[in-house]
Amino acid sequence: MKHLIIRSFVGFLCCCSFLPASAASTDYILMVFGDSLSASYGIDEDAGWVNLLAILIAEKQLPFEVVNGSVSGETTTGGLSRLPSMLDSYAPELVILELGGNDGLRGLPLVQMRQNLTAMVELIEQSGAAVLLAGIQIPPNYGPRYTIPFFELYAELAEEKNLALVPFLIDGIHQQPDLIQSDGIHPVAEAQSMILDNVWLWLEPMLRKIADSGV
Repeated sequence: MKHLIIRSFVGFLCCCSFLPASAASTDYILMVFGDSLSASYGIDEDAGWVNLLAILIAEKQLPFEVVNGSVSGETTTGGLSRLPSMLDSYAPELVILELGGNDGLRGLPLVQMRQNLTAMVELIEQSGAAVLLAGIQIPPNYGPRYTIPFFELYAELAEEKNLALVPFLIDGIHQQPDLIQSDGIHPVAEAQSMILDNVWLWLEPMLRKIADSGV
């Protein structure tokens, strides 16, 4: 029986670490490829939604190992540069692509962000893996001329590429200040199960389809 391992790669804000989760028989790889929202920023790694996801998958006896390739502070440009080696190393059957928030917080051009996300989707699909795209919103103080097209970009890309989409990764959390850390951006540990719920609605059918297909 293969041990389920959550591997978290973090950048200048965090140190690399490895976390064991529940043991399960695994035939497939699910990779979460995101930024600090998926890298347990500011909370214990055990409490992060990706670790909770691994535990849930084991409880459901779905044959997936979860690899967390999320990096705090990552932009779509950084993600695009890292992605080929991650795909080569882990050969996932399914990738949750959760990037773009740091592009938005830095006010980077949306054209470049879209190009980077598109390139990553194409790299993942060319590797033979499916993509679940996770949408992000940024704070309203950036102004509607930027925040609205930023948010809409995810739905447009999902439609263009025929992708499954989590409309907003932290939906239901940002409206509750007590669920957000003091930085005003990152959810607290108590909110991680809500992120998992948002993802699981779209992820579970994809996991079962892959498992049932025997691909």
